Amino acid sequence: MYIAVVPNRSSPPAILLRRGYRQGGKVKTETLANLSSWPREQIESLRRVLKNEPLVAPEEVFEIQRSLPHGHVLAVLGTIRRLGLDKLIASQRSRQRDVVLALMVARVIEPGSKLATARGLAEQTVLSSLAETLQLDSVNEDELYDAMDWLVGRQGRVEAALAKRHLVEGSFVLYDVTSTYFEGRHCPLAKLGYSRDGKKGKLQIVFGLLCNAEGCPVAVEVFEGNTADPKTLGAQVAKVQQKFGLKRMVFVGDRGLITSARIREELSGLAGLDWVTALRAPAIRALLQRGSLQLSLFDEKDLAEVFDPSYPEERLIVCRNPLLAAERSRKRQELLEATEKELQKIVEATQRKKNVLRGKEKIGLRVGRVLGRFKVGKHFRLNITEDSFGYERDQSCIEREAALDGIYVIRTSASAEALSAERAVETYKQLSVVERAFRCLKGVDLKVRPIYHHLPQRVRAHVLLCMLAYHVEWHMRKALAPLLFEDEDKGTARARRRSVVAPAQRSATAVDKARTKKTQEGTPVHSFQTLLQDLATLAKNRVKPKLKDAATFAMLTVPTALQRRAFELLKVSLRT
Repeated sequence: MYIAVVPNRSSPPAILLRRGYRQGGKVKTETLANLSSWPREQIESLRRVLKNEPLVAPEEVFEIQRSLPHGHVLAVLGTIRRLGLDKLIASQRSRQRDVVLALMVARVIEPGSKLATARGLAEQTVLSSLAETLQLDSVNEDELYDAMDWLVGRQGRVEAALAKRHLVEGSFVLYDVTSTYFEGRHCPLAKLGYSRDGKKGKLQIVFGLLCNAEGCPVAVEVFEGNTADPKTLGAQVAKVQQKFGLKRMVFVGDRGLITSARIREELSGLAGLDWVTALRAPAIRALLQRGSLQLSLFDEKDLAEVFDPSYPEERLIVCRNPLLAAERSRKRQELLEATEKELQKIVEATQRKKNVLRGKEKIGLRVGRVLGRFKVGKHFRLNITEDSFGYERDQSCIEREAALDGIYVIRTSASAEALSAERAVETYKQLSVVERAFRCLKGVDLKVRPIYHHLPQRVRAHVLLCMLAYHVEWHMRKALAPLLFEDEDKGTARARRRSVVAPAQRSATAVDKARTKKTQEGTPVHSFQTLLQDLATLAKNRVKPKLKDAATFAMLTVPTALQRRAFELLKVSLRT
């Protein structure tokens, strides 16, 4: 059946309900009713019924007033609540706690300045559905600063709760230090010091990060920018022992942090404390000269324990990695060649006819700039006079250094019964997870730098917020590993490794993901940031019926298979 419109000369057209049928191989029509007297809306409804169309078009009944990216907010905030991190900050909900949660979520999904965050929360645009989800309105910059001051006052409570979750008696505590630059000159914490960011002349701060053996961050502390790394160690050991209440632990730090002076002055004699670190190159060379280290040890194996009277109550575990040796040799050769190229330019400058370089002081300054750039000046013999300059490689020095290529020595106070040699080496290598945390904090993920705050408590609050945001991201990365370029099967890769000294290997699953760019389910593999961007396409829509006094309601777009899988892995409900 169908509705036909039939012209009727000068009169209005006739609206007829007809049906078509076949008779004797011919198509015929039959008029069933004359609908000309019907209202136009009624005729249109019947036409839609006959065509199996909706009686009313959705746009005629509903209007979408606003659509906000929501999935990434839901994923991060849901993870915070699943971890109970909101209750660690404060057991009861308050506006201050909600503002702090908003700052944490914003730092993960779209890190920016506090002014930008405040504007995004106020306008509910930049940060998507975050303000609406946390029921925050009229948030301004001052309120964000007040919430930061409130949070830093609870830092001890939060860190103690995280330590209780992630550190147990006898556990390994990983600790490392980094610095980041500061914009401005009016913060008491900001000082000139060694810049790991390569920002010469910029004031900076130093902060140290405590993690468990897996790399999960537990605590952070900010120091003045000119604080040497070893000077931060004592405060962290005291924090773990006194504030976190661990009676037994193994502290793990790099060779520039746990030095002989720190061991002698701060660590020796502390009950229940063992440590793992490494020797510096001069100390390794001294072992070789005293005969405590024999290179023949590595003829058949890559790891051996040695004893040296200079370290009477310690264990020294010597390792040799051939691949590391080859890499160091290659890098040294490139640096030597680059240095020679620049030094030769200075030689030519002393021999040219015009604008000749003259004077020991001027020649020395240019030579110093070259040697300071490539850091291999110890491998050259220099001859500087008032009107000439010459150089040559110190081959014996190069050979002495090359003899130790690929060799490193792990140093520990733990007994062999408590910590095997292989486990000591593996634990020291785990410091790489703290380095990864620093890359995440300072890189494109969380952007802890640069720092603009002038008050010390605001700087500390900013770093604490970034640490808590990384704590959430760390758990999210771990849960979402099947969808990311992450190795979700590290245990298998570790078991296949022939030696703890050998370079780490990725599991077959991780290699296959990197090769095919597909997960085991056949979906595209993501980075953490691109997965968040995909989740953001799960929108929260504000819908209003076109009826008098009808209330608006929220409706999510239909999640894709990838989005459903991500929320399943995170154990976060889409209805949160």
